[in-house]
Amino acid sequence: MPHPAPRSPQPSLLRALLTSHLDPGYAAARARAQRSGGRLRHPLADVAWLVVGAFLIGIALGGARGWAEQRAPDTELLLATLRAEARQASARVDALAIERDQLAAEIGDSRSRLAELGGPAGRAVDELALIEHAVSATPVEGAGIEVDLAEPAEANAITGTGRVGATRNTLLDRDLQIVVNALWAAGAEAIAVDGVRIGAHTAIRQAGRAILVDNHVISEPYVISAIGEPRRLQSSFIASGAYVRMSGLGQLYGIGFAVRDAEHLELPGASVREMRLAEQKEAP
Repeated sequence: MPHPAPRSPQPSLLRALLTSHLDPGYAAARARAQRSGGRLRHPLADVAWLVVGAFLIGIALGGARGWAEQRAPDTELLLATLRAEARQASARVDALAIERDQLAAEIGDSRSRLAELGGPAGRAVDELALIEHAVSATPVEGAGIEVDLAEPAEANAITGTGRVGATRNTLLDRDLQIVVNALWAAGAEAIAVDGVRIGAHTAIRQAGRAILVDNHVISEPYVISAIGEPRRLQSSFIASGAYVRMSGLGQLYGIGFAVRDAEHLELPGASVREMRLAEQKEAP
């Protein structure tokens, strides 16, 4: 007859948890302290150390705040100085712009008088006018079309408009470049982007999240104005790859894209770089 397996004299883990509420390590530590003649650390000692630590931290924070308050007047003074300098620079720019307009008006009057005199001076004025028109340096006006580009609108839970997950800076500088080039190919006589005239040396480029046109920061919605015969411009632009690209961006990412006729547009002259060297070519 097989003998039954001996039962373990140790109590089960569950019984030990129910009957022994104190970890045996505490009793062993107290016994060691009594044998060595020492005493266990009193709980008040821990509280005292906490109070000392909190006091030191408070002193450090108070010192940092005092230093910041001492530096605050200097910071405010610096900000006030920078604001004043910015206002002075802005006023100076406005004054120079007024002076530039006055000088331009005087030059225009002088050229008109020379043109009325005729002769070599009049022919020179006419040739200069043709050159300025060729480099987009003169303001122009007339009928044409406008192309509107806008970043996708974020979703609005109240109105239900916009697109979920819409991101800013979907439109890049190359998108504006593609539209401008397509308008030139469609027969535009003059183009401006947000009021900045596109000339021979005008650059459209990205600078971080901003788009610069001739070093002028423009903001969306971007309005690209083109002067020319409206019906021809619109039909040619709609048949271009730029129209297909912008329409695709509108369907995929929700950008704003619209083309409309404009009965009257006024575009400023483009900035002209300083001429340092010129050569006269012989007539063929």
